[in-house]
Amino acid sequence: MDIKQIQELIKFVSRSGVNEVAIEQEDFKITIKTNQAPTYVQATVPAQIAPAVAPAPAAQQLAAPTETKASAPVEETSKYITIKSPMIGTFYRSASPDKPSFVNVGDEVTTGKVICIIEAMKLFNEIESEVSGKIVKVLVDNASPVEYDQPLFLVEPM
Repeated sequence: MDIKQIQELIKFVSRSGVNEVAIEQEDFKITIKTNQAPTYVQATVPAQIAPAVAPAPAAQQLAAPTETKASAPVEETSKYITIKSPMIGTFYRSASPDKPSFVNVGDEVTTGKVICIIEAMKLFNEIESEVSGKIVKVLVDNASPVEYDQPLFLVEPM
């Protein structure tokens, strides 16, 4: 992560209203904290920087309560595959408000088909299905924020 990416991340955090974001990679750790005051950055950068990005600890903590609430109906949904968010951002079911949704309940999807968009730092990322099957349930409302690894769709495999 270079200084320009860090500056963009600071701007994004300050605009989003989030109080704290922490990113850890193999040899890199950055924590950005805001309290309606100046943004504070704590970074440790070794000689080599790992290319993979690990999820923020805050995102893991937010996802945990959702899993405990969903533990009761696990028996019903155990035959379904869950498509999860690969990033933090805003979930959109269609390319624009006047266009139809990429997928709806009952639609069949194949591997590689675009199923939604997640906006992160003003970039619109098309999310493709990693499985083939029929959409059984959409788990997120349109234009809602999503966390890393948050369930988005339930798919009945073919």
